[in-house]
Amino acid sequence: MAGHSQFKNIMYRKGAQDAKRSKLFTKLAKEITVSVKTGGSDMTSNPRLRAAIAEARKNSMPKDNVDRAIKRALGGDSADNYEEVRYEGMGPGNVSIIVEALTDNRNRTASNVRAAFNKLGGSMTPVTFNYERVGYLAFKADVGSPDDIFEAAIEAGAADVESDDEAHNIYCSPEDFNDVRAALESKLGEPDTARLDWRPLNRAEVDEEAAKTLFKLLDTLEDDDDVQRVTANFDIQDEIMERLSS
Repeated sequence: MAGHSQFKNIMYRKGAQDAKRSKLFTKLAKEITVSVKTGGSDMTSNPRLRAAIAEARKNSMPKDNVDRAIKRALGGDSADNYEEVRYEGMGPGNVSIIVEALTDNRNRTASNVRAAFNKLGGSMTPVTFNYERVGYLAFKADVGSPDDIFEAAIEAGAADVESDDEAHNIYCSPEDFNDVRAALESKLGEPDTARLDWRPLNRAEVDEEAAKTLFKLLDTLEDDDDVQRVTANFDIQDEIMERLSS
């Protein structure tokens, strides 16, 4: 759609999140710890850990922090027995929101998430019917032309590719994710992002007033120490995003 770039939407949002970097390392360390506990410390046989460490590197997380998170997991510290939980809801502008968290206290996290929705014009309700579960890989645009990346992705077993000036976004079934990732890494190198993700089946176009409240809700959810990732199917005109991000 002309004037609507979901990638730019995300980038404007990312710019607004840079100030939260102090909490980012804690969340990345938590993901690394859980990855080791669930799949071991060998990155070659633990794709979740490989993805977590790649994300840590992308965000300039110090190597010492990464090593401490791995050692903490291998040490079996009972304080780090995190549980993976997911919450769903509708936000301002009829935006569907999925909140994924790692928590050692389900009641605390659920209470915080519910309070955020209730305070900022949302409500908790099932929304995953608006999404499909996918394997997702992103490569920088300069790794190859859209045609070359499309061909490589399809040969690797991917289901869809979206390319723009900034990135190549590749989608596959969750069952094929590890194989697709391995095949593409051998040709293109390490991806910028590689994870199981939620891909919207539709998007909610949001006006400026609703966007202001929506972003307050997303910020509140993302600021929670237990929340690892927030996915939302908003679509906002670029000029509105620029005004809200300035």
